[in-house]
Amino acid sequence: MDASNGGPDRPVLLVLRALMLGDLLVAVPALRALRRAYPGHRLVYAAPAWLEEALELVGGYELLPTPGLDAPIPAGPGRVDVAVNLHGSGPESEARLAALEAGTVIGHRTVAMPGPRWIDGIHERERWTRLLQWHGIEADSGDYRLLPPAVASPRPGATVMHVGAAYGSRLWPAERFAGVARKLAAEGHKIVLTGSAAERPRAVEVARRAGLGEEGVLAGNLRLSEFAACIAEAGLVISADTGAAHLASAYSRPSVVLFGPAPVGAWGPPPGPHVVLTDARARLGDTFAATPDPALLAVTVHDVLAAVRGLPPA
Repeated sequence: MDASNGGPDRPVLLVLRALMLGDLLVAVPALRALRRAYPGHRLVYAAPAWLEEALELVGGYELLPTPGLDAPIPAGPGRVDVAVNLHGSGPESEARLAALEAGTVIGHRTVAMPGPRWIDGIHERERWTRLLQWHGIEADSGDYRLLPPAVASPRPGATVMHVGAAYGSRLWPAERFAGVARKLAAEGHKIVLTGSAAERPRAVEVARRAGLGEEGVLAGNLRLSEFAACIAEAGLVISADTGAAHLASAYSRPSVVLFGPAPVGAWGPPPGPHVVLTDARARLGDTFAATPDPALLAVTVHDVLAAVRGLPPA
């Protein structure tokens, strides 16, 4: 899309959050609040292009392809009426938004801009709704539900095991995923393994170790909308702290979420049929580490199976 001109009758509100799927999903309450507060504006979300199908589940926003902060936001100076910083509070995001020369900027407190002070450790949904509340916008951190996907699930009712993660710090060992898959399959669960195209070899390995056929490996074969539908209609979701877990929260699907470097208090699921497994005492907290965080490695196959059995049926 072209955000260079919002048209004479539709001023542009631009939200910067050039991050990942999970980052989009925890920002949904803030995005909903902005949509209510600016009903006459054209709403633009500046983020990586691959998130477009996920953004459709929020409703009301157009995606402006923005891969990160290394290059300027592709919108001309003076074309944006309201610029909202949901990316962070650092000088990089501040500078990218300042270059837009927007009439109004909504963000955290900086040397040049008023706003609430940044607080470490609070939940991300609360962080961004708190930001809007400070700026006089009503926002509810519990407003995190998504629209139903426009496509049907390729495997409705399946037990979805999302075996991938963006960083090694969140990769629960493949042999443990396989141990869970083998036991649940023996109990009658229809297992599907999801992940990105790059993670497909890992998913195939899990299937092989679990004694499952490759027909259950959906990693690399799903568009983002199909992946969301797979989660939305799942009987159970087992995942590390990734976008899959946040989708399970958004659609209130029973889930077991394995946490490693990220604190549960900042990224954990809302109340619902969700169980979090981790060992916070062992957590190193290095998101970009190549190896699994000790807090994640503390979670055993037995822990996951016990958590599954304690969940209410879907």
